[in-house]
Amino acid sequence: MSFEVVRDPLWNNIRLEPEALAVIDTPAFQRLRYVRQLGHAFLVYPGATHTRFEHALGTYHLAGRVTPDRDIRLAALLHDIGHYPFSHALEEAGLPRHEGLATRHLRTGPLAAALEGLGVSVERVLQLIQGSSTSPLAGVVAGSLDVDKLDYLSRDATMCGVPYGVIDVDRLLTSLTVTPQGVALHGKGLAALESLLFAKYQMYRNVYWHHAVRSATAMFKRLVRRAIAARRVSPDEIALATDDGLGHELQSSDETGLARALRERRLAKRGLDIPATELPAETADWPSRDPDLLERVEARLARELGLGADDLFLDFPSKPDMLEVAVPVVGRPGSATEHLGLPRVATELHRSAQRLRVFVLEPVEIPARAIVELVTWPRGEVEARLNADQGLLRVGA
Repeated sequence: MSFEVVRDPLWNNIRLEPEALAVIDTPAFQRLRYVRQLGHAFLVYPGATHTRFEHALGTYHLAGRVTPDRDIRLAALLHDIGHYPFSHALEEAGLPRHEGLATRHLRTGPLAAALEGLGVSVERVLQLIQGSSTSPLAGVVAGSLDVDKLDYLSRDATMCGVPYGVIDVDRLLTSLTVTPQGVALHGKGLAALESLLFAKYQMYRNVYWHHAVRSATAMFKRLVRRAIAARRVSPDEIALATDDGLGHELQSSDETGLARALRERRLAKRGLDIPATELPAETADWPSRDPDLLERVEARLARELGLGADDLFLDFPSKPDMLEVAVPVVGRPGSATEHLGLPRVATELHRSAQRLRVFVLEPVEIPARAIVELVTWPRGEVEARLNADQGLLRVGA
């Protein structure tokens, strides 16, 4: 079997070797053509319809520029093989992380047969994808400076048409080296790394956490959780679905009206929108880490404000490690993060990207002080109030 070359808007020509073609020509991999990279972001940025398929090809291409190791390149190609439809929304909704779902594809079915025919160690590839490999090359596939990030940041910015994801990928790739301890960076690549981290910050602030994207994401999460609770769809079925397939299934059996609202882009509006920089320094993590508690809080807030159970959404996304880079610098003590002085500013940059929002489908006045106070309460206090049927919006707040 000979190689093939595909045209890519980001990297121009991507050469696909025979082993890559054997993997790509399987149903599990072809499903990625129908899973959008950025979920509902296309409702804001019309060009954001690119898929996990071309992202996987780009990641394979970049891995090949770092190392000729076949397993590393195939792991890069397959790193999103278990990805859910609609980006990371379903993981936020409480479903298992997509890296763990790669197991079923790599151990059974045509993809497993293709890998076996190539003599590839499925276990090694799985460990590389899931970040548990001890190989010095593991950081190329799953690490704080992996080829996944280099492709998705560049590709997302390009397809959204925004100038925020400008990264000197060539400089970074030529600055990477592999030591017995793992992937390291030459000092000459620090400036390029700094540009990547700032691009990541800007993409979160302006694209991934854009208010309309987050509104659509919140509505979608509620829709899926309702469908799972009613047993109209199972997590296993969702894991194998495509964007359009899941969207059609949800719309055909939707009792909330949210599926049609999303289809027609009738998004919940901001009843409250506060930058995290204006919040108390200590806020709780349950709004972004505990979807079950979040849904109970949203239902209680809706009731106290006289809204329907599915008319209010509290959104406070968090990714405190977004600017962490645990990559050593060749010939220097400490990590790249320390050499860039990021520990001093990473927390503030994260806070400046975050926003506390309450989205509503019906106009209502949201008591800002009460909501701010609510997100400072620890999980235990919130649960205690809910269990005791106490109000979350204090009188006079």
